[in-house]
Amino acid sequence: MKFRDGMWLVKEEFRVEYAEEVFSVTPKGATGLSLLCPTKRIYSRGDTLNCPTLTIDLDAVCDDIISVTTRHWKGAQNKGPFFDLFPHGKPELTNGSITESSKGKVLTAGNLKCTVSGEANTFSIRFDSASGQKVTSLDNRSVGFAWTPAISSPKQTEDTSNLQHYIFTQHTLGVGEKIFGLGERFTEFNKRGQSVTLYNEDGGTSSEQAYKNIPFYLSSAGYGVFMDHAESLDLEIGSERSCRLQVSAETQRLKWFIIYGPTPKDILKKYAFLTGFAPRLPSWSYGLWLSTSFTTDYDEKTVTSFIDGMYERSLPVSVFHFDCFWLRPFHWCDFIFSKKDFPNPKEMMTRIKQKYPNIKISAWINPYIGDASPVFEEAAGKGYLVKRENGDVWQWDLWQAGMGLVDFTNPAACRWFELKLETLFDIGIDCLKTDFGERIPDKGVVWFDKSLDPKKMHNYYSFLYNKVVYAALERRFGPGEAVLFSRSATAGGQRFPVHWGGDCESTFEALAESLRGGLSLGLSGFPYWSCDIGGFEGTPNSTLYKRWLAFGLLISHSRLHGSNSYRVPWLIDEQSTFVLQDLINLKMRILPYLYNQAHLSTTQTGLPLLRAMFVEFPEDPTVWSLDTQYMLGESLLVAPVLSEDGKVTFYLPAGRWTNYFSDEVVVGPQWRTEYYSNDAEDAFSNFPLYVRQNTVLIVNTEEGISKTSWNKEDEFEVWVYQVRDGAKSVSWVDSDGQKVGTVTVESREGRETVIKMDPVRKDFKLRIDGDYLDSA
Repeated sequence: MKFRDGMWLVKEEFRVEYAEEVFSVTPKGATGLSLLCPTKRIYSRGDTLNCPTLTIDLDAVCDDIISVTTRHWKGAQNKGPFFDLFPHGKPELTNGSITESSKGKVLTAGNLKCTVSGEANTFSIRFDSASGQKVTSLDNRSVGFAWTPAISSPKQTEDTSNLQHYIFTQHTLGVGEKIFGLGERFTEFNKRGQSVTLYNEDGGTSSEQAYKNIPFYLSSAGYGVFMDHAESLDLEIGSERSCRLQVSAETQRLKWFIIYGPTPKDILKKYAFLTGFAPRLPSWSYGLWLSTSFTTDYDEKTVTSFIDGMYERSLPVSVFHFDCFWLRPFHWCDFIFSKKDFPNPKEMMTRIKQKYPNIKISAWINPYIGDASPVFEEAAGKGYLVKRENGDVWQWDLWQAGMGLVDFTNPAACRWFELKLETLFDIGIDCLKTDFGERIPDKGVVWFDKSLDPKKMHNYYSFLYNKVVYAALERRFGPGEAVLFSRSATAGGQRFPVHWGGDCESTFEALAESLRGGLSLGLSGFPYWSCDIGGFEGTPNSTLYKRWLAFGLLISHSRLHGSNSYRVPWLIDEQSTFVLQDLINLKMRILPYLYNQAHLSTTQTGLPLLRAMFVEFPEDPTVWSLDTQYMLGESLLVAPVLSEDGKVTFYLPAGRWTNYFSDEVVVGPQWRTEYYSNDAEDAFSNFPLYVRQNTVLIVNTEEGISKTSWNKEDEFEVWVYQVRDGAKSVSWVDSDGQKVGTVTVESREGRETVIKMDPVRKDFKLRIDGDYLDSA
């Protein structure tokens, strides 16, 4: 939200007051400071009268994290819900102190220092690294509050019922500083210059709206900021003051945490401790998901023909998904299969699983219940639906006629919803697509838990919704076996994976939008991500479908899904079947590598598998602008073909890079343009996929690429890429996330490589720079 009209004027609809000086600084224990900041400079006792103040609390939370809390009126209620912070335990503050320097009071938290200026009649709060390098600062007129409509006298605030009150902070942005994250956003990758509202919306992938608004951003200057607010926030990222990032909220209190890195990896790891690490996912979830699509006609015969057709073409399906119309029209979502199309769903599931023992079944659900369903009457009668202030059940006709909204703040409603889900598990459903959760009313409603603020519940609802469903799956199938396919999220939602990118169009532009969204979500604490291969809206032409396959199979989770057209490859063209075969085999080949990267993320790093280039190469200024390529984990560089003609331009950072398909070695840094003619035999199975130097890949054998599970007894291969000096070790985990061992490349001289394996195994193939050698 913009409060100013240019640099000099305030917009006429606002009255803005700024913290003009730090009047006093009071220690709060050993690791906190409380600042009293009047809205005018105080030169005499009389200046303290009729003068609003702001209180700013600075607290060393743990090493490298300091919280900043700004309040106008302390007596204002601070209603929930509140984010579940440090769910795995708060890291220790090993270096926290308050000291005095010539510049003022200094609060230290690990390697992050906050200096409050001691100069009279000034306002300055500066954040620096332990080495003295500036991180960011709150300078003159950077903290304040605003009233609208503009008041002319404090007396007008006796009654605030017709006034809106905002708190804002503006920290500095350095020259060339870039800002990333804020959830799954489809606009330009670097958010500097943009106005962003964090308010979950069902807006598709081609607008400024987002399904997943995460109040966290990462700066190229070596820090991140988490805003501890469930309600909607407005950010002006160099878009009101070009040298400042402003956060504002309609509240009397604004709190954020500044997280010092200094590298992106450091920042994301500390953010994961703050809001939660994602759990391990079952191995079968990494395989191919096939959907009925949305509005297509389908019944048991259609489903069977699709699954049979995939296996007949050597296209193993890990998960088959029933989208919305497994339910009866106007009855969504009451958990009852349409008898017209599926007379006996349990017997159908049994037949499918008997024929294909490794397949899993997914079903679409949402947290709404249509008026036509008897389940609506049941839920309403028990008080399980959100109500209006007059006591009516909240309903509207958008999406499902007269639909109500399940109230997940009611423990009884949560248990009732879980029992409904268990009826699905009983007939053979193994995982769930938790669609929607964005269009949540934020005014005129009353939740079961009346201590909660409806404005905060709008975004936070997605957390409660997915938490309930994930917990039900985990209770039924056990830890490490629960999987969602979720669309909406807020901070902490990474604890209930997987998330997919929502409704994209069937165009190359939408493919690029989807990639930007996935990269942004990965920089917001979410390790796993997926998208609708081929686009959701429309029918992809054969070229787009096959190009999207190459992208969709080289992310953590891969799903064929659409709106009004089927996505089985033989309905696109004959070549699509063979391309999909090649790409499934490619993903299954590198699955042990993906398992290891996921294991590191969920236990140590919090890093995404779909990884922005600058996460791995922060010292290279070129990579900070790249949003059409990515690292898949730490070692594989992928540049999707985003054009109809097969031309792709991408960047290789410094080092030796090996083309995965041809073993050609290219030395970076360099920009590179490659052409993949649509007429070439391998045009769509080949694309820029490069392996980073000093990489050791554990991969499946060719015999093992038809399965998604991989255990310590299985055969494997060790592929070594451009290891020259020193040693390179890689952990070796199985599909259950259990560490099996370590492979170490100790040294290299000419064509001789010393491999150490703990525990020792000799039944593996060794491949060094493209050549197979005797592993003995």
